[in-house]
Amino acid sequence: MRTLCASTLIGEFFVIGFAGLVAMKMDDASMGAVWTVCGIGMALSVLLCGMITRPGGIQLGWALQVALVLSGFVVPVMFVLGLAFGALWWASIHYGRKIDEAKARWAAQEAGEAPA
Repeated sequence: MRTLCASTLIGEFFVIGFAGLVAMKMDDASMGAVWTVCGIGMALSVLLCGMITRPGGIQLGWALQVALVLSGFVVPVMFVLGLAFGALWWASIHYGRKIDEAKARWAAQEAGEAPA
């Protein structure tokens, strides 16, 4: 699960950075505010890569997904990208857990079939 979730978060890192470039060109947003918000989002996405398996890591990831969707009020295309990354986040968690369970079953079978 960690690998899939981390891949999604790294993709979000770049999307947040590109959204910051778009928001910077808007007249109603100051460059300092845009890069403060984007910098926090980008840092959070990288830090979450290492926190996925810790308590609260998945929930913080969901909070980042919600923030990505809400950023659509500033950069409208982020509504679509936020929903897409939310779906990727769900899939990373759902299928990552299935893969982890399958690996654990396989490892248990291998341990039980080891030659004596």
